Amino acid sequence: MKASRIAAATVAAGSAVLALSVPAFAHVTVQPEGTAAKGGYAVVDVKVPNERDDASTTKVEISLPTDHPIASVMPQPVPGWKATVTKSKLDKPMTMHGEKIDEAVSKVTWTADGKGIEPGFFQKFPLSLGALPENTDQLVFKALQTYSDKEVVRWIEVPQEGQDEPENPAPVLKLAAADEDEHGSASAADATDKTGKTENTAAADSGDGSDTTARVLGVAGIVIGIAGVAYGVFAGRRRTAA
Repeated sequence: MKASRIAAATVAAGSAVLALSVPAFAHVTVQPEGTAAKGGYAVVDVKVPNERDDASTTKVEISLPTDHPIASVMPQPVPGWKATVTKSKLDKPMTMHGEKIDEAVSKVTWTADGKGIEPGFFQKFPLSLGALPENTDQLVFKALQTYSDKEVVRWIEVPQEGQDEPENPAPVLKLAAADEDEHGSASAADATDKTGKTENTAAADSGDGSDTTARVLGVAGIVIGIAGVAYGVFAGRRRTAA
């Protein structure tokens, strides 16, 4: 009896701990599809889970970092949602493809046309971003999540290295090192081409040498054959004369 009570208490305690720890993982995040490399372009998913049992998420707002502005931001259409892009003037214009840009996207808002994100579900909102900055290792995207009961959850607390995760952490996108594969591939291709040409030239030279040797041997064989026939005729005549 006592053992069963202890077991029941343990299960209850475990369930309570699990219930408290689940929300810590159920927050808005920004995750790349593949690699988000410095200086490159990437598609990222704004992943929004519904944390409520009695309300749906009807609006999501993502603020893009103003300290590291991104010139090109394009949302992918999501069925059941309307996307609105807001641009703002930059304090310091930036250059992209040789052109100066004095404004950039500062916020993207998705508003549900229907039920939104219902309890027990999540939704991904894809964004195409570029060119990603080269002078930082991460980008912080502060987010606001609005529910059908008008509650607004502010995911704006910036996580700090070496500290516990805040209660409402802002989504963070980690940036990988600049991708130099294209340059490396080009160099490798050039090297391969050069090597290939050298090998082909050597093969051609080798082929020419082989052809010459074959011709010499062929002529020598003909000469030897003629000499053998002549010797045979001469020897036959000598036997006949004798």
